[in-house]
Amino acid sequence: QVQLVESGGGSVQTGGSLTLSCAKSERAVSNYAMGWFRQAPGKEREFVAAISPSGGSTYYANSVKGRFTISRDNAKNTVSLHMNSLKPEDTAVYYCAATRAYYTSSYFRREEYNYWGQGTQVTVSS
Repeated sequence: QVQLVESGGGSVQTGGSLTLSCAKSERAVSNYAMGWFRQAPGKEREFVAAISPSGGSTYYANSVKGRFTISRDNAKNTVSLHMNSLKPEDTAVYYCAATRAYYTSSYFRREEYNYWGQGTQVTVSS
C-alpha cells in the first residue's frame, strides 16, 4: 500500500512560479513511477508529467513542456513539480500518483496509476 500527500499549492499571478511536492509512505519496497495529473472543474483529469522510478527519464504533456519540471528524491520519498511561467489555464487541482506499470507508455494513462493523493489546488490569476 502507498499513501501520497501533496503540498505546495496556492495562488499566483500569471507568469509566476510554484513548486508542488508529493510525500510517499510505502509499505512495499518496490519502486514506482510517479506522475502528476490535474483536473479543472467540469473537466477530465489530465496528464501533466511523469518520472521513471530512478528519476532518469521524464515525460511532459505538450501544454506544460518547457515550463514545468518534475523531479524526485528517492532518499526522501518525495516527488516535486516545479512550475514556471504559469498561465490561468494551469488552474486546477493537481494530483500526485504512483504506478508500478512496466512500460513507459503507461505513464501517460491515468487508468494505469494504482495510488492517488488527495490533490492540492493551484490557482493562477490574470
